[in-house]
Amino acid sequence: MAQRDGDTAPVDDHELLARRFEEHRPHLRAVGYRMLGSLAEADDAVQEAWLRLSRSDPSGVENLGGWLTTVVGRICLDMLRSRTSRREDPLDVRVPDPVVSDLRGADPEQEALITDSVGLAMLVVLDTLAPAERLAFVLHDLFAVPFDEIAPIVDRAPAATRQLASRARRRVQDAGPAPDRDVARQRKVVEAFVAASRGGDFEALVALLDPDITLRVDGGVLARNLSKVVQGAKSVAGQALMYRRFAPLARLVLVNGTVGTLTAPEGEARSVMSFTVVDGRVVRIDILADPERLALVDLSFLGD
Repeated sequence: MAQRDGDTAPVDDHELLARRFEEHRPHLRAVGYRMLGSLAEADDAVQEAWLRLSRSDPSGVENLGGWLTTVVGRICLDMLRSRTSRREDPLDVRVPDPVVSDLRGADPEQEALITDSVGLAMLVVLDTLAPAERLAFVLHDLFAVPFDEIAPIVDRAPAATRQLASRARRRVQDAGPAPDRDVARQRKVVEAFVAASRGGDFEALVALLDPDITLRVDGGVLARNLSKVVQGAKSVAGQALMYRRFAPLARLVLVNGTVGTLTAPEGEARSVMSFTVVDGRVVRIDILADPERLALVDLSFLGD
């Protein structure tokens, strides 16, 4: 393989190629996460990209990072299409895998996953897109891949690929106003929500919630009875009071870079709550209560 991407020596053996691939792994994992909303599936896509690279002749690759990005995109597109075709119940509530970190901030590996303000709410919106729309939007808008490089992946002309991204962009923009990115303001609202839940203060809860708030709970296969979508401030406040006994166990954390809560008695995750705050009110709450996926959440920061 010829010298590429600023190498000081030609990549001419498997070991060096593997090291070069590892340099790109955080970026590729971020691409997979935005495409799939699943950390495990993102890792599978990245591993498949390595297998394809190791079986290919990379001597003609001018930009290894760009080549790998499009390969991961193609793999994720196939995975999304397969997921769509086998989904039996379109009403299933699915909350993407959260990236949970201490309020002090995410570590560098986590930070790579959640840059570009990719919160759970945005990932939920991306889940509503057609696979080709999601690919065009993610690769172009979030990773600045040119449309003429995306077009062959979706088997469309560049102009048609641009339209895919445009439709996806409108869906993302129409999903609601941009959330408040100020962590201090987010924290104030979430702390007030937790305090009102602990105190059983229904009126205080309603005052913190947008009248049209949406609550989504993903209980997964093992706790599917927990899965639900609830709308309206009074209904969501009522749900909060139903589970007020768990409120004292809630710990404030960052969920995909925004303030949320983690319930993890004795270090075992029971739920992760993501709050979307706009103008001082909660407009959306996404809760992951799936025991299988919660078991995979990295909680190593709890020992800090």
